[in-house]
Amino acid sequence: MASLPKPPYDPELAAALEKIPVIKTMTKEMIPMARPSLSKANTAEQVISGRDISHEERILPGPGGNITVSIFRSAKTASTANDDKPGIYFIHGGGMVMGNRFFGMALVVDWIEQCDAVCVSVEYRQAPENPHPALIEDCYAGLKWLGDNLADLNIDPTRLMLAGQSAGGGIAAGLALLARDRGGPTLCAQLLMCPMLDDRYESTSSKQYAEEGSWSGNTNQMAWECLLGDRVGGDDVSPYAAAARAADLSRLPSTFIDVGAAEVYRDEDVAYASRLWAAGVQAELHVWPGAFHAFDMLAPSAVLSQIASRTRTAWVRRTLLKK
Repeated sequence: MASLPKPPYDPELAAALEKIPVIKTMTKEMIPMARPSLSKANTAEQVISGRDISHEERILPGPGGNITVSIFRSAKTASTANDDKPGIYFIHGGGMVMGNRFFGMALVVDWIEQCDAVCVSVEYRQAPENPHPALIEDCYAGLKWLGDNLADLNIDPTRLMLAGQSAGGGIAAGLALLARDRGGPTLCAQLLMCPMLDDRYESTSSKQYAEEGSWSGNTNQMAWECLLGDRVGGDDVSPYAAAARAADLSRLPSTFIDVGAAEVYRDEDVAYASRLWAAGVQAELHVWPGAFHAFDMLAPSAVLSQIASRTRTAWVRRTLLKK
């Protein structure tokens, strides 16, 4: 079958992508081999290296056992301990099947420093060993703990933002729906970076990049199968697992979504933003031309990555520093 026409990669990003070791189609059998190297490459020490940011861990009771969260604070916090800070609840990416609570935190540290924010990043169980709803329930347990301990953490209850990248963005979108439907905790905003929202594999972009990019359509389909099993693509999929399935997007917090134009998630993310607007939700959408999945994390020095990072940080500042 002839390949579909598709937007070309940004030249600088194309050159960067050629240097990234990418598996065109990851299989379920490859997951145990990929996990250790990804976790080893993402540590607390790496996150805070060269930054005036502190790190501590807490162990929380969760629905399937203990949950570990990491708490990151700006050094400014020590000198202004009596002032409530903005709060960020971060959910890491990794296709629902790998990664840890430090993966993607490089995208968050600027917000911690510039907004004098407290960030809580959660470790959650992963598929396929732990299918839905394990992931979302772990993340909700962490968010509920955060909501119950805002005063102890010196977080302003009116400035608690949810953030996630890739699979973490998809979980964050489902978590915003779950928090709405369970009556809290209250969120002021959700920031969804190239979020994984739809299990149905029907979009044009999922087929355009079926066998290429930093996260291919075929790999994405495998990841959804790990999470949902035989339910994937069918009628019995919860919106808390795949937020694109939600019939009602009303009463959600102000939302930022960005995604690459040359990646699998482009169409589902654009559609989600359009549906948020239709439901009366304030949303900001950016589609970065020629950008592959997670381009800003994998090629942070590229010009387009720098623009995307500044744009996202500006939105966070407007959202969290607004009194």
